[in-house]
Amino acid sequence: MSRKIKFYKDGYYHLYNRGANRMKIFKSTGNYYFLLKRMAKYIPRFKISMIAYCLMPNHYHFLIRQNSDLDIGKFMQSVFNSYVKAFNNLYGRTGTLFEGPFKNIHVNKEEYLVHLCRYIHRNPIDGKKPLVKDIREWPFSNYLEWIDERAGQLVEREFIQGIMPKPYMYEQFVLNYVPPKKFDDGLRWYLFDE
Repeated sequence: MSRKIKFYKDGYYHLYNRGANRMKIFKSTGNYYFLLKRMAKYIPRFKISMIAYCLMPNHYHFLIRQNSDLDIGKFMQSVFNSYVKAFNNLYGRTGTLFEGPFKNIHVNKEEYLVHLCRYIHRNPIDGKKPLVKDIREWPFSNYLEWIDERAGQLVEREFIQGIMPKPYMYEQFVLNYVPPKKFDDGLRWYLFDE
């Protein structure tokens, strides 16, 4: 299958997918941590930077920068092939875990990057059934790294410094946001590719 979007060095990409039939792709805390360890293992190998991520029970969002000519698709394949095998083995299941191949959107306008980060990080508190009341309670995103409350490795700190030099600035940017009923057309493209 050929992808509509090619991956290029220094490009930013919103990558996302959800479970087949909206099923849970993470059933336990251990599942989340297993995937995070896989990501930490393969990020240096594929020379990418994790800008923002959020793992949710039935889907995930990543904002990644490709720092070399090594294709992000190979990174995703390495991470999720091992994850799906482990998940299926653990739960005695076979077959696909996801709706299909991951979706990807090339973010080529810098002004949308910080808005996309906010969208990704707000996932646990937005929607019809928020998972937590306080976004800091959701451990499976790198929001805590962005606001300097956790020293995790899955984040590009230079990127954060360039956009929000003080952690409280990003925290206010995220927490004081009221999602619109409809996103403007430019931002909607980077979030959903519909």
